[in-house]
Amino acid sequence: MSTSSKSSRTRRLFVSIAAAAASLAVLAAPTATAAPTAPAPATIDWNDAALKLRGAATGNPTAEAAMDRLLTSSKQELRQDAALPAQVFQIPAYSQQGRMDGVSGQVYGSGIALGLGGFRFGIFGGPGTFAPNQTGAKMEVLWFNLANGESGTAVLNEHQDIIIDTTLRSKDLSGISNGTIVAAVYGSAWHRWPVPVDKEHPDGFAYHKAELWFPSLGAVIK
Repeated sequence: MSTSSKSSRTRRLFVSIAAAAASLAVLAAPTATAAPTAPAPATIDWNDAALKLRGAATGNPTAEAAMDRLLTSSKQELRQDAALPAQVFQIPAYSQQGRMDGVSGQVYGSGIALGLGGFRFGIFGGPGTFAPNQTGAKMEVLWFNLANGESGTAVLNEHQDIIIDTTLRSKDLSGISNGTIVAAVYGSAWHRWPVPVDKEHPDGFAYHKAELWFPSLGAVIK
């Protein structure tokens, strides 16, 4: 099987799992009416989107470094037409150390925009469950509204410690104006998975900190 075919299959798997898991997880919380959606633009100039995000990152060294990596890498448009309640970012993230096995440079998952329980950004990072304690790690989203030039950042730190919740999410960002929003998720997160209890794993879990060396980039409609 060709590399492109494998990438396409992996991408479809991430899209299906992320949308289903994120929707199930947020449904467990109080819900709000999703904002109306508008047709997505036919194409997105990803280089221009990354430049706008780089401008919005000015003064934030961590965000600047993440956006610089976007600008110096080729960006293939993986067009996925979607609407709220779940819109998966078109370009996935790659992790530095991997999620569970320590392998570097692997596909990590994708950012996601959600319209359940308010408008939120998040990231799907399975397999492996996000650890309840994210001390020492920080996953963030940087966004830019193409409709009016508004921009901002948010920490992704909301997560329910249940098996179906495979996302880290932001607080409700419903105050963002409607329009086409380009966003990038960057940073790091702790994962955990069950192992036999022993001296090294007294709580029955192994832990691994995954760092994104390449952010997930996407354009969504609010």
